[in-house]
Amino acid sequence: MDNPIIVALDLPSPQKALKLAEELAPLVGAFKVGKQLFVSGGPDIVRKLRATGTKVFLDLKLHDIPNTVAKAVIAATDLGVQMTTVHASGGTEMLTAAENAAHEQAAMLRAEPPLVLAVTVLTSMDDDNLAELGVGGSVQEQVLRLSKLATGAGLRGLVCSPQEIGMLRAELGDDVQLVTPGIRPATIKADDQKRTMTPAEAVQAGANWLVIGRPITGAADPKAAAIGILHSIDPELVPEGERREPIPEVVDCAECGQSLKLDATEQATGRYHCPHCDKDVVHKK
Repeated sequence: MDNPIIVALDLPSPQKALKLAEELAPLVGAFKVGKQLFVSGGPDIVRKLRATGTKVFLDLKLHDIPNTVAKAVIAATDLGVQMTTVHASGGTEMLTAAENAAHEQAAMLRAEPPLVLAVTVLTSMDDDNLAELGVGGSVQEQVLRLSKLATGAGLRGLVCSPQEIGMLRAELGDDVQLVTPGIRPATIKADDQKRTMTPAEAVQAGANWLVIGRPITGAADPKAAAIGILHSIDPELVPEGERREPIPEVVDCAECGQSLKLDATEQATGRYHCPHCDKDVVHKK
């Protein structure tokens, strides 16, 4: 399988984002540029990332009149991004305009069109949040409604919570690309994402791409965090130069000395969270 990790560069500084991207590029499939980084770094941050040869997911969640959205998608295509997002709630005309703009501009450039992804319901929202907006029914019902609207308008991909992957695969088949935020390794708390899943679970459920931010970018060692996540999905995804001899299944914590049992990913990476001292530990041989 191809590397499914998209690292969300949700950082305040373009310089920090570029430095981190350079460190992580061999270990991930793409980088996401969202509103914070795009506002601070502008289109130039996308150009600099693309100049390194890395794939870019421009996540601006466009939602406007069809002509305005189409022009924005044309501009994104000119930047050479591989993915970009629009809100499915913009309606069929807007969605069709976005998809057509991507294909028409890419044809003029003799390039591959970016994957225009429809955002259905944000992963920070639950049934109560929808009710506040006057939307009846559950999150899953609204996700399915908007997903069918988007694919009916010709879009080839969706952004969805891990919890909706199985439903969307059953309803829409395997051709649609599913990009999944709300990904948290088992040792990481959910933060403001309410509908979450581990990386391995999301891939097994049928996700094509995993958007992962804070568990990597906020880690003490982002490179090691990315390696650990890759290993949890498929050990063969870890580049050969980054593989190490596994440590024993049972070890004494390097911080507190208490004995604990490690899972396969912790053994492979030599990093674990000790439940006794509540610390993230790098194993010392």
